Amino acid sequence: RYQSRTTSGGNMVSTSALFLVSLASACGQVFAERQLIYATVLFRHGDRSPVKAFPTDPHQESAWPQGFGQLSQVGMRQQYELGQYLRTRYKDFLNESYIRHEILVRSTDVDRTLMSAEANLAGLYPPKGQQIFQPSLKWQPIPVHTVPQNEEKLLSFPLNDCPRYEQLMNETENTAEFINVTTKYRDFIEMVKNKTGLKAANVESVWSVYDTLFCESRHNMSAPDWVTPDVMEKLRFLKDFGFQLLFGVYKQQEKSRLQGGLLLGEIVKNLTKMAAPHPQRQLKLMMLSAHDTTVVALQASLNVFNGKQAPYASCHIIELYREDNGSASVSMFYRNDTSVEPYPVQLPGCAHVCPLEDFVRITKPFISDDRDKECQVPSKGRDRQVIIGLALSGCLLLALIAVLLGVICRHKESNTNRGYHHVTNQEAGEES
Repeated sequence: RYQSRTTSGGNMVSTSALFLVSLASACGQVFAERQLIYATVLFRHGDRSPVKAFPTDPHQESAWPQGFGQLSQVGMRQQYELGQYLRTRYKDFLNESYIRHEILVRSTDVDRTLMSAEANLAGLYPPKGQQIFQPSLKWQPIPVHTVPQNEEKLLSFPLNDCPRYEQLMNETENTAEFINVTTKYRDFIEMVKNKTGLKAANVESVWSVYDTLFCESRHNMSAPDWVTPDVMEKLRFLKDFGFQLLFGVYKQQEKSRLQGGLLLGEIVKNLTKMAAPHPQRQLKLMMLSAHDTTVVALQASLNVFNGKQAPYASCHIIELYREDNGSASVSMFYRNDTSVEPYPVQLPGCAHVCPLEDFVRITKPFISDDRDKECQVPSKGRDRQVIIGLALSGCLLLALIAVLLGVICRHKESNTNRGYHHVTNQEAGEES
């Protein structure tokens, strides 16, 4: 009886094993038929020093080797590791040696993002063979492109050149969610303001206190006595809420059209261009080195933002594939934890393997065709000012016309009188 059960179980195991092997083979065939043709990776810079310190902070700028807002050695290692991960992910896609036509790297014009891109590339393209120019140096220079910060329109958000966005932010402060959070944390924010010596603090600005304390804790610097785990948790919540306010909470789609939609529009345009057959096209990877707000702005415009600040060296991946039937599809992934594989990100309204035409259609409402026009403020106050201005101009014009008519009338009367006297004088002359 025991032997019979064992034989039966063995048959079941064999059958199951055969099924799994067949399934794996089928899946492998499906994946083999799906060809990666282009990818965009957007990542946040690595670990850095605080961007500033509050007045009572014992650790001021002199406590940091390179000053405020600079990439730390921890951050360099994070980006180097991310580059190594991308090398592994794209080992069958990118050439093992650096080929300048295959990759384009762009960064904001900020020290920590430029250095992050360079550290990342060191992990992605360790020199081999003829690319080794110094045997003791396992590194090679690779171009990182940028534009002046005051001209940056694709990677630095929120942009402060849009009156309509400023109006939306003011309107956001009137939402129930904003008012509820402000009311709930009013006393806490006042306490933080007093402890830090800040002249002003509110729901939108208190993030900087969390940022400073978080950076210091990562580098084993002592915290003030008032900074308890409960205080840090409340600051963390307010920090995340601040990101939500910038790109969501109220009229997220319109905010996206004025902010992250600019980057999304450029990505969609590139995906569409790269999907078109082109025998000479060599570009395979677009690498973008930027900030937490950049990652969040893009994810908000894709409607996939999870409500939390993007951690150091987090990476949003958008990959373009050629399907076996010749069509193009898009898949997205988010890597925000080095201990696990990037998790799939699914565009709302589409499968994870999203046909390109559906990806373009679903994202279109979040992309502006004329941002400059949409940034104009449709203000009733401005319309009223225009009307008042026109009315005043009309009154002044009428007054000017009245004055001119008066002058003309007096001039005509004067001429008439002069003609009469002249005739009289002439007649008088004749009479005499």
